[in-house]
Amino acid sequence: MLNKFPLWKNIMVFLIIAIGFFYSLPNLYGEDPALQISGSHGTELDQNTVDSIKATLDAKNLEGNYEFENSQLLIRFNNTDSQLTARELVTKQLGENYVVALNLAPATPAWMRSIGMHPLKLGLDLRGGVHFLMEVDMEEAMKKMRTQLTNDFRTELRNRGIRLTGVKAENDYVLVEFKDEETRDNAKKVLESNHKDFTVVAQDIGDKYFVRATMTPAKLSEVRTNAVDQNINIIRNRVNELGVAEPLVQRQGADRLVVELPGVQDTARAKEILGATATLEFRLVDSNADVQAAAAGHVPAGTEVINDAKGYPVVVQKQVVLTGDHIVDASSSADENGRPQVNISLDSRGGTIMSNFTKDNIGKPMGTNFIEYVVVPSTDPNAPKPGEPNYKPKFKKIERMINVATIQSRLGSNFRITGLDSPKEAHNLALLLRAGALIAPIQIVEERTIGPSLGQQNIENGLKAMLYGVAFLFIFMIIYYKAFGFIANLALLFNLVLLVGVMSLIPGATMTLPGIAGIVLTLGMAVDANVLIYERIREEIRHGRPIQQAINEGYARAFVTIADSNITSFITALILFMVGTGAVKGFALVLMIGLASSMFTAVTACRAVVNIIYGGRNVKKLYI
Repeated sequence: MLNKFPLWKNIMVFLIIAIGFFYSLPNLYGEDPALQISGSHGTELDQNTVDSIKATLDAKNLEGNYEFENSQLLIRFNNTDSQLTARELVTKQLGENYVVALNLAPATPAWMRSIGMHPLKLGLDLRGGVHFLMEVDMEEAMKKMRTQLTNDFRTELRNRGIRLTGVKAENDYVLVEFKDEETRDNAKKVLESNHKDFTVVAQDIGDKYFVRATMTPAKLSEVRTNAVDQNINIIRNRVNELGVAEPLVQRQGADRLVVELPGVQDTARAKEILGATATLEFRLVDSNADVQAAAAGHVPAGTEVINDAKGYPVVVQKQVVLTGDHIVDASSSADENGRPQVNISLDSRGGTIMSNFTKDNIGKPMGTNFIEYVVVPSTDPNAPKPGEPNYKPKFKKIERMINVATIQSRLGSNFRITGLDSPKEAHNLALLLRAGALIAPIQIVEERTIGPSLGQQNIENGLKAMLYGVAFLFIFMIIYYKAFGFIANLALLFNLVLLVGVMSLIPGATMTLPGIAGIVLTLGMAVDANVLIYERIREEIRHGRPIQQAINEGYARAFVTIADSNITSFITALILFMVGTGAVKGFALVLMIGLASSMFTAVTACRAVVNIIYGGRNVKKLYI
């Protein structure tokens, strides 16, 4: 029989729309103004602190809903005024050892969250958040690269049995010294063979013999580009560790990058993780050195003094056994005695280096050096300030020996670091190492916070534009296509419900202001599909076909045209999604989902409604 779906197909259409509606429901609950409180600098948030916070807020008649889990406290408030007042009180009470962050917590009921129902994640322009402009310290990146080059050159030549007197790197070249001309010439051949991107020349200075290896301009440019690109990848990893949905991390200019974090209102935690330039070095400890004499300045040749966490000096070899660049994974846990530790996993090359080194040094102490860079404030009152065009931060290198342990056996790719002060410190160290060590320090040169009120204004304006557009479409379809216009409008509502439901289901999917424009666009394209079908039905009726046959032919013949149009648009949206970033990517995602849902609602769901109303009946006149 024409225009009749089998029962299973009607049930399928109903279930798909019902599931879309079900997963759209969390968006009706909105968000609560909230405070998110956690410990910092190794401080743990405990129940006693939570009770004292509650007592402070109760004394000021600030009512809130308290959720304490995983050493983090979330306090929900009824309005932003209470939220802001509470932040001032709690910040003053707790001091610098805690992070008190403004947040917007979804008001979705707990039972919905337990089965994976969450509201749409909103972008920076809709939800508010923070915007960072960061600058890479390129000089420090080059310095690190030069240090690595000296180690590589020394290792390469020694592995070939070529003895060298010394090696140093300056600017864009490496200078290696030898005791005689023959050794120098042999070394030149080795370095020329292994380093095609260097210009290697022999150089005599007085009675000394040198090989000078200079980076080509292409290599120098590549090093600078890679320094920024690597930092971008690491920042993205760290943002993922922070759990921020759909962040924007992209390059801007030669040595700067932009980071946008939707929903983050307090920048303390974000700055702590994103800006931390932390890495590890594994060094051999000189157990024979006079520690007191070394601390007084009498340092044995080839060694240096690094203090441990308590300020006690440790004499270590200058040569680095292994750096944090080889770390592929890190996790925090507790040892058999309940003390915090970090479990380290190395890549294959790092595992080989560690294995060979520990094999030859069993019984000797090895230290783990933790390195970070902090910004040194300028003492010049006329110097440019952060955010000004000519501002150039100065960094100070801080080293701390966090662990010294005797090598008991040959180590491989997996081992652990102990001697940490607290589980919080272990967690932060693991996070930084797991996300990667920045190849060079970065400084936040510009910082902007977009408040939730501005985001709410954008939401209201975007919704108004969408509602005006949808209202115009509804009125036009009803006037022009009469009863079939009502059916098309119903399909548009189905399309909107499905789109929101799917967007809510996809992890990391974010709705932005361009995304709202994408919704309007897909609704328009869905209407276009219905227009093609209805005009085809009208054409069949004008040609004298019976109404049931006209409906059937209208849907059948319009399908190919609709499919071609949507497939080409989908391919375009897919390309935008693959090459775009930020808002462009969000727009493309909404467009792809909207195109798929519009095909379903216009061709299948709308047909199901038409079949229920007109299918199998003796219809004498069609209001279309």
